[in-house]
Amino acid sequence: MNLLQLFDLSLIARRDAVGLEWNGKSYTFGEIEERSNRTANALEARGFRKGDRLCVHLSNRIELIDLFLACVKLGVIFVPINILYRQREIAHITGDAEPREMITEAELPLTSDRRERPLESLDGDTPAAIIYTSGTTGPSKGAVLTHNNFAVNAINLLACWQISRDDRFLLALPLFHIHALGNGLHCWLLSGCRMRLLERFDHRTAADEFLDFQPTLFFGVPTIYVRLLDAPPEIAQTMRLFVSGSAPLPPHVFDEFRRRFGQTILERYGMTEAFMIASNPYAGERRAGTVGFAMPGMSVRIIDGELQVRGPTVCAGYWGRESFDGAWFATGDLASMDEEGRITLLGRKSELIISGGFNIYPREIEELLLEQKGVREAAVVGVADPIRGEVPVAYFAGDAAPEDLDRVCRDQLASFKMPRRFVRLESIPRTALGKVQKHLLKS
Repeated sequence: MNLLQLFDLSLIARRDAVGLEWNGKSYTFGEIEERSNRTANALEARGFRKGDRLCVHLSNRIELIDLFLACVKLGVIFVPINILYRQREIAHITGDAEPREMITEAELPLTSDRRERPLESLDGDTPAAIIYTSGTTGPSKGAVLTHNNFAVNAINLLACWQISRDDRFLLALPLFHIHALGNGLHCWLLSGCRMRLLERFDHRTAADEFLDFQPTLFFGVPTIYVRLLDAPPEIAQTMRLFVSGSAPLPPHVFDEFRRRFGQTILERYGMTEAFMIASNPYAGERRAGTVGFAMPGMSVRIIDGELQVRGPTVCAGYWGRESFDGAWFATGDLASMDEEGRITLLGRKSELIISGGFNIYPREIEELLLEQKGVREAAVVGVADPIRGEVPVAYFAGDAAPEDLDRVCRDQLASFKMPRRFVRLESIPRTALGKVQKHLLKS
């Protein structure tokens, strides 16, 4: 089975139901089907064939959905590009993916007079997208994601998070990222729920969007949940489920959100190469600081402290590089797992600081700093030291006094974990989805 056959549960079976709200207008699933057919026929007229790549450099908008569905229908491989990327970063992706074309806002609208759906032979192993990793430690690589990868992930989420056609889904995350594209868009299309798409999350208008749309389902990243703590409690009056991912959710944000809104955020763990790997339970204890249990069909193990995964959502490989072919995939994340199978992330393997023979996990220090008054953001990196090999240095944003942070760390951390310096910044560098770019701090 391919994705289109699953999407037809909404595009065809619910064609008269309103499926999408965008920019003040509503669209039925039938209208979305016709729009994407027209876009597919336009691409076909421009010479696109199955296996060709199409790079798309667009912010959230209905035309981006049209283009993705058109690619699925033609067997064209969809390659979204981070809207924040500049020419050097874009050139890396286009040089690697070798697309037939790149679509930007200047090429819109892309449509045709032909309304019928083009026919193409597709199966579960057909590549649907190449999504480039965020490149927090170096040049990004393109993960080849198949119809099966997308389908199994979405089916897992519908089952585990009880998503149905009755939900009202508010999506403010960027569709160029696996979080919104792989989770958000696919959960919407498979469930047949009603989705309001926003161009971006704007903390100034977020409360109004919640109160107007009255959603039951929301996917966010930790920086969004920090912003929502300033919103009135009424934004959660219709909510069934808040989900957080793409970066660790600080436990104090988890606790404060629950106190303010009466809602317990469900934290989950995934990555571009493997979609959703683990999730806290929908029914059961959602524990702060953990990412829950392995998703259905996913095998996990910890080798030398590193989490490895295997299962139907692990991508086929990196475009133009190695293929994985069912092998264990090393995530690069350090983790522990208790006797029940609950997973706790300890940080990136590449970020582990070894100082005088002792292992230092930056996340432990960062969580302590984030608990302190006057600290909005915190990141800890290792820097070279002639005696100890590496020592930790703490960067933070906020008005806390460095000497106060030094005192707290001396009181609550072993001496070898003590940051040697506390450096105040206006903000911590992050990717579009909120992941800290520690390589920029080191440089």
